[in-house]
Amino acid sequence: MTDWLSKLPEAVHEYLGDHRLDEVECIISDMPGIARGKAVPASKFAKQEYFHLPDSIFYQTITGEWGEAAGDDGFIERDMILKPDMETASAAPWTGDWTLQVIHDAYDRKGKPIEFAPRNILKRVVELYRKQGWEPVVAPEMEFYLVARNLDPAKSIEPMMGRSGRPAAARQAYSMTAVDEFGPVIDDIYDFAEAQGFEIDGITQEGGAGQLEINLRHGDPVKLADEVFYFKRLIREAAIRHNCFATFMAKPIADEPGSAMHIHHSVMDIETGENIFSGPQGGETDAFYHFIGGMQKYLPPAIAVLAPYVNSYRRYVRDHAAPINLNWGRDNRTTGIRVPLSGPQSRRVENRLAGMDCNPYLGIAASLACGYLGLMEEHRAGPSFKGDAYEDSENDLPRVMGEALEIFDEATALHEVLGPEFARVYSIVKRSEYEEFLQVISPWEREHLLLNV
Repeated sequence: MTDWLSKLPEAVHEYLGDHRLDEVECIISDMPGIARGKAVPASKFAKQEYFHLPDSIFYQTITGEWGEAAGDDGFIERDMILKPDMETASAAPWTGDWTLQVIHDAYDRKGKPIEFAPRNILKRVVELYRKQGWEPVVAPEMEFYLVARNLDPAKSIEPMMGRSGRPAAARQAYSMTAVDEFGPVIDDIYDFAEAQGFEIDGITQEGGAGQLEINLRHGDPVKLADEVFYFKRLIREAAIRHNCFATFMAKPIADEPGSAMHIHHSVMDIETGENIFSGPQGGETDAFYHFIGGMQKYLPPAIAVLAPYVNSYRRYVRDHAAPINLNWGRDNRTTGIRVPLSGPQSRRVENRLAGMDCNPYLGIAASLACGYLGLMEEHRAGPSFKGDAYEDSENDLPRVMGEALEIFDEATALHEVLGPEFARVYSIVKRSEYEEFLQVISPWEREHLLLNV
């Protein structure tokens, strides 16, 4: 037991100090990004090399129903073997005892990675880059809302009450006073993040009422996806402590901006350590334009992964802080693909289309897959866009989940990168979820159709 504890990350040792570890939460991300698993006494965890969960956790919709994705053998709920990645061991500082979380990877009984487990899919895409001598680097930005407690699904979501006793105000982007309104919640977010060993690059107020953004430092895609996975949980726990909810819905409040997970990408040459987007004299390379070209070509089918729910498409509204196009531009936030101001070594490409409601493993994997296909197929980006891209054209993106799934199902090249078995399972589960939604009668329908048609 002592030897096992000695190998844990430094942040864990700092968190535990002289305390005795009580419990370990063995967790894995399901398709929506919910933590599934079980909690075990620390003494038992020290003795186990793996544990089991049925593969059916990946066939569940967000409502808890099931997609018929089990394959030829039928719905037999075959056990997977879940093995811990001890580098992910992290505190659960909101618990009443001394608890750790450990992310696990899923394998079949022959030791082969489960092809539709989200973390395995991201690992698959990263490995494709490495086989080409490239190291992908990402930096996610997380937008979310702090809202008043809402126990009635029929009731509209409202901003949380701030420290001053007034509801959080909208249209206060970058306001430090607005950030101060959430001070106690933010303090707990910082404390939880520090206990878990995470480095926050900054917290800012966004344009929505109660909307915040957390920026994470750039790094390895799998490690950053792990952090976003963990962050969603710790932010929710910090909010609950202060009688409010944290929500990562893409569009929780009708007249407010949606929440995105902007993903910054760069690619390093493993041998030289140089950014392949920049040449010897600091200019933009063919690889830079090919990466953008791949995004322009493959983002439409990838939208089904980057915008995974019916609510996701409410975020893509003209002139409402979410791009609706596939244009790219330098330092232009109206384009779907943005090249931020930077020096040659830190030249990067920002995908602004992903919603914060996406599974971080799948969202980052899909975004990287688009750039990878651009590099491999040498797609050339169109000309950079100058001016307001909202005025350029109609919405270039799918408008509803059903349309997005149709485009996704036809994208065989994208399937080969993400994995054909994942594509099959994902499509079935999401179509089941969409069918569930279509059976719901909305308040709008009752108000306007009940007595008028």
